[in-house]
Amino acid sequence: MIEAEGISKKFRIPSEKRFTLFEELSAFFKGKRDFVEFWALRDVSFRVKKGETFGIFGPNGSGKSTILKIIAGILYPDTGSLSVSGKVTPILELGVGFNPELTAKENVYLYGVIMGMSKEEIRSKIEEIFRFAELEKFKNMKLKNYSSGMYARLAFATAVATEPEILLIDEVLAVGDIYFQRKCIGRIRELKQNGTTIVLVSHSPNTLLELCDRVMLIEAGTVKAIGEPGKVLEGYL
Repeated sequence: MIEAEGISKKFRIPSEKRFTLFEELSAFFKGKRDFVEFWALRDVSFRVKKGETFGIFGPNGSGKSTILKIIAGILYPDTGSLSVSGKVTPILELGVGFNPELTAKENVYLYGVIMGMSKEEIRSKIEEIFRFAELEKFKNMKLKNYSSGMYARLAFATAVATEPEILLIDEVLAVGDIYFQRKCIGRIRELKQNGTTIVLVSHSPNTLLELCDRVMLIEAGTVKAIGEPGKVLEGYL
């Protein structure tokens, strides 16, 4: 289960205020620069039940990915509280947790160890991972030579093979061809049937409508609606 209560998150970003050349040089040599506070999230509250597939929808920059990073423990809220019960497996930015200088096979072992799997467990799943990703011929290729689509396929296949209790997915279904996207959706359905809790960020209202039990609409860091996908996404379909 995931429960967020009044979480807010701010970042310090460089000010866009225009300075004279003298002021810019002075700030540079003094090691000072003006920053402004940007609130990515403001007073966000939601609850995801065990075994639920929960979608997050909103425009670019609305705070969707920030929420996933907070659930994953990559970021921490400045205010509010978050409770997470279960092992979290995130699929966030492409390549996170992977080393481009290692081969794909070496990276699968590395990721599995990070997620708490034994070498024996990883070894028993390695062929299944590359078969699902359709990368059997490229398992010994260094990741720096992979395309973005190959990266996404490997990341998804590796993450779902760890038997996650809570799976976080950030737009990974938008990368790659339609055939593989449908394959991923099928795998998500299987995980859902097996009781995995899933939090899915997507720009596709149709994908959220197809997969999610409930959807949260977020704009400019604030929650606008939470409820049945058809009702929340009505104006976007």
